[in-house]
Amino acid sequence: MNKYLMVVMCCMLIGIPIAFVNPTEGGLREEPFIGLFYVSIGGAIVIILYSSYQSRKEQQKLRRERRKKFKKK
Repeated sequence: MNKYLMVVMCCMLIGIPIAFVNPTEGGLREEPFIGLFYVSIGGAIVIILYSSYQSRKEQQKLRRERRKKFKKK
């Protein structure tokens, strides 16, 4: 995973407990930030899907290059 995506992923994962716990007092919120929770979950899922898409494309590119080298010989 790209280092920039990893930083964004960490921010998303930190946002999940912040939605339910008040950082200043340490107790549970009476009304949690449901929007923050769902956005954090959705963002993490999008980052995981995008990262797997990138790695799949990279593997396909490497396979094509290996096949070209093998056919030339």
